[in-house]
Amino acid sequence: MSDLTGKIILVTGAAKRIGRGIALRLAAEGARVAIHYNRSEAEARRTAEECGGAELFRANLESVDEIARMFAEVGERVGRLDGLVNNAARFTRFDPLDITEKDWDFIHSVNLKAVFFCCQNGARLMKKTGGGRIVNLSSLGGIRPWAEHAHYCASKAGVIMLTRALAKAFAPEITVNSVAPGVIPFADIDERGKRMIEATPARRGGTPAEVADAVVYFLKATNFVTGQTLAVDGGLSQK
Repeated sequence: MSDLTGKIILVTGAAKRIGRGIALRLAAEGARVAIHYNRSEAEARRTAEECGGAELFRANLESVDEIARMFAEVGERVGRLDGLVNNAARFTRFDPLDITEKDWDFIHSVNLKAVFFCCQNGARLMKKTGGGRIVNLSSLGGIRPWAEHAHYCASKAGVIMLTRALAKAFAPEITVNSVAPGVIPFADIDERGKRMIEATPARRGGTPAEVADAVVYFLKATNFVTGQTLAVDGGLSQK
């Protein structure tokens, strides 16, 4: 997809933060953006308006049934799917000795399990019209270990390997790549995040627009670019 004009691209978790930035960039590129949200309806509607009246799709990604329903609705309402950006994710912090099964499932149900089933359902739709592009948002935490985020790091490392496996499984019609953001600060950044920014070779945090640049690259790339992970982290993963 060297040109995104008119392409149908679904972005999960697109109401706020990085997902919103990606959706706005895709709309600016001429794509017909489909906005997924769960609870943030007001923010999703605002993002949809700023994307030129994007279609809205609500689903709780913890539920495989709801994921399947959402993709069925995409097929019914817009007729096809050319691109999928799996952005929705959760983030918590615990000492690994204190993590419960509930804590583990809270993270993995959305960060990894939902990513797989969104890829599966998205690929089924894409194959009906000749193929497409999938971009999964992983994380610096999937590349570097963080002591108090073992469950999160495991989920995001899983996204990277899932990306590689599905790139082989879905080739050649569908590419699957991953973008791994570093510290992308928002108003709620904590002291740990600020220390990570200080340790970043670029000497600053990143922006949603910079993450969106990487997403757009993969969406536009030929099928000779697949199974790759691009860290957008100011060089922090190299330290």
